[in-house]
Amino acid sequence: MKKNAPQWEKDGFILRLAEPEDAQNYYHQNFCPLDREVVRFTGCKPEFSEKEVIGFFLECTKATDRYDFLLISPDGEILGESVLNEIDWEVRSANFRIAIFQPKGRGKGLGFWMTCVTRDFAFETLGLNRVELDVFSFNARAEKVYLAAGFRREGVRRQAVLDGSTLADDILMALLKSEWKEWKKGELDGSNDRAGGSLVTGRH
Repeated sequence: MKKNAPQWEKDGFILRLAEPEDAQNYYHQNFCPLDREVVRFTGCKPEFSEKEVIGFFLECTKATDRYDFLLISPDGEILGESVLNEIDWEVRSANFRIAIFQPKGRGKGLGFWMTCVTRDFAFETLGLNRVELDVFSFNARAEKVYLAAGFRREGVRRQAVLDGSTLADDILMALLKSEWKEWKKGELDGSNDRAGGSLVTGRH
């Protein structure tokens, strides 16, 4: 199945589907080194080899159960990503995660924007019924963004992750298509709360 997706633009920043030719820039611009905030909020290991990153990236561009979008700066640099993965086409559900790899991409409202356009793509274009995610309890900024985009708390995996030497919770959140439709009405009439900022969350 060939993936097709729109391209979105905000203030000169572009969010578009990842392509195989992006692999080298994706690695060199974001994993040399990997930002400590990304490591903390995603729970990933602090270092990856070029072979690991590029190999995984190329597999993602071919996979039929995920959509990987790249955040491109006005000068053409890859700053982050927004991902729908673990797509179950029968149940019509997917996991969502996001990362803004570089500090210069944060604090501009890009995280909220990326969350919203990816969310809308999941329901409008892919026809999914459920989008879920998890966010660590020490990442309050990200949870605020997700709540502002309509996601709801579903449960908590108590003391399931480490933040340094401290145990923390893993918060489970999701949004259903019926809830999204109601939320979109609120976005159009301005009754929903909105959130700015930026975030890094989720699993590969």
